[in-house]
Amino acid sequence: MLMAAAVPLSFATWSVLISNFAVEVSRLDGSEFGLLQSVREIPGFLAFFVVFLIVLLREQTIAILSLLMLGIGTAMTGLFPSLVGLLCTTTIMSIGYHYYETIQNSLSLQWIEKERTPMVLGKLIAVGSFTSLGAYLLIYLGLSALGLGYVTTFAIGGMVSVLLATIAVLCFPYYPSRAVQHKHLVFRKRYWLYYLLTFLSGARRQIFMVFAAFLMVEKFGYSASALTMLFLINCAINIWLAPRIGRLIARWGERNALCLEYIGLIIVFISYALVENGSVAAVLYVVDHVFFALAIAIKTYFQKIADSADIASTAGVSFTINHVAAVVLPMSLGLIWLQSPATVFLCGAGFAACSLILSLLIPSDPREGNEVRYPVRAVVAE
Repeated sequence: MLMAAAVPLSFATWSVLISNFAVEVSRLDGSEFGLLQSVREIPGFLAFFVVFLIVLLREQTIAILSLLMLGIGTAMTGLFPSLVGLLCTTTIMSIGYHYYETIQNSLSLQWIEKERTPMVLGKLIAVGSFTSLGAYLLIYLGLSALGLGYVTTFAIGGMVSVLLATIAVLCFPYYPSRAVQHKHLVFRKRYWLYYLLTFLSGARRQIFMVFAAFLMVEKFGYSASALTMLFLINCAINIWLAPRIGRLIARWGERNALCLEYIGLIIVFISYALVENGSVAAVLYVVDHVFFALAIAIKTYFQKIADSADIASTAGVSFTINHVAAVVLPMSLGLIWLQSPATVFLCGAGFAACSLILSLLIPSDPREGNEVRYPVRAVVAE
């Protein structure tokens, strides 16, 4: 819970400020901003290296070191406004963020009983949202009331995460894993549906994270404080909604939950492509954010079908798969953005439609040996 709270203090600060900082201070255009976001995702693409790190370090230790890098990279962002400077600080921040998320996914699935996983993951999202809410509120007050600059705001957000990581080292013991984890890369044919869902999830999420916020700033002229207010609304909703989404997944099952998410995202992405009103775009931004909480179901689906010893290795592999599209899309779609922003969001609708089709293959009772619904299971076996 403490580490889940530490992450948003840095990452939320970076996320809410970077679009305005890039436009107002660094003077980046759409293609340069896309390049920055592509570089940000390279550490995620290389997340499989965490499998080799756990040969040398405990997973819990890697998580702490990753939090420290996340905080330090965020704190330094405002000091280096050039494109090269942003690429460097973003890389440091991103290594910390992505390696922490990889380890967090692994440890959560190892430590939590399968029956409780959706609820606990929902609570962790709520904790992160509550922390983000506090961070966004302080950023909003700092920018609008206190007149804090970007340098100070980035520094405060980053260093508070460093402080919490230090507390986690000093105040908590080492918690052993329930199963000895493989310390080599694991690819299994029976996980193919999980791999595809993870890949498409990464593609869709990049369009939301990179271009939805950029649309708000570039097309509708949202200020940093106004964008922060949207993030505040998102977090306030998630504090209440995320635990309920966890219970919903436990009751409905992964297939139904993911179908709901993807149908909603298709509608939202098409609406992004057509929107001409800043207020309507803001509503879409909030709704978009809410749907992503349902992605918990991909993790719980994997937990149910996985061999316990595969979790750490597959967490790294899946993060790499998730970021294959994430490395390529921001830069390539950034070029498309210069000609037609609507096309970027229609691509997002296409990815969501593909995910919807694949989610229909999830069985009602996923488990080892029952990874996909018949008749696809029989076809794959042949």
